[in-house]
Amino acid sequence: MGGYDSCHISKQVKAETAAPGFRVKSGWAAVVLLTGPIGSPALRDNRMIDLSDPRVPETRQPYHATFGQLETDAKKINRRTDIVHRITKQSITDLLADYRQKGYSITRASLVIGSQLDPASIANPHIRAHALEGRLFRSALEQALNANGIGTFILQERDAYAKAVAQLKRSYDDVRRTIQNFARSTDGPWRAEQKLAALAAWFSLGHNFALGAIKR
Repeated sequence: MGGYDSCHISKQVKAETAAPGFRVKSGWAAVVLLTGPIGSPALRDNRMIDLSDPRVPETRQPYHATFGQLETDAKKINRRTDIVHRITKQSITDLLADYRQKGYSITRASLVIGSQLDPASIANPHIRAHALEGRLFRSALEQALNANGIGTFILQERDAYAKAVAQLKRSYDDVRRTIQNFARSTDGPWRAEQKLAALAAWFSLGHNFALGAIKR
């Protein structure tokens, strides 16, 4: 008799909408996956992913030369940034494959970043190097997500909570308390990076934005 096999049925039953949030750092990102409902989100995953190659330490700060100076060698910069894009693409491919294999349906994600200062506007070479790296890791992660059919939204750390509170229609204290309580659901670290990643994931659950819609 025709019908669905048990594996197919299992995958259908398990499938549920989920959203990952990322706190982008230099060379890595904290990732938290949440599922709904929006009024009572549940933590499903807490991990860190590479945005640089651990075997090539300079890819963690690709715009830095020795003694913290700004790197000016274009060949070195191009080699390092190529590695960053390759590693980030692989990290996201592996992450999404894992989530989808577990039955999660993911169409959008939010990224929390430090700032969006234009590096060209920064006179101090050392600070400019950090700004260039921030832009690189953010754009590499955005591109990798978009290439996998995931719409993205950008939140700046300084106003991430304010935007989430407005989007979720919850009080500031309620949002912070819910984020803190996720610590009970994970054996992994639950520091500022993970809390912001969780905030971004929750924001994504309550927001409908299209593929490639990079918002700020």
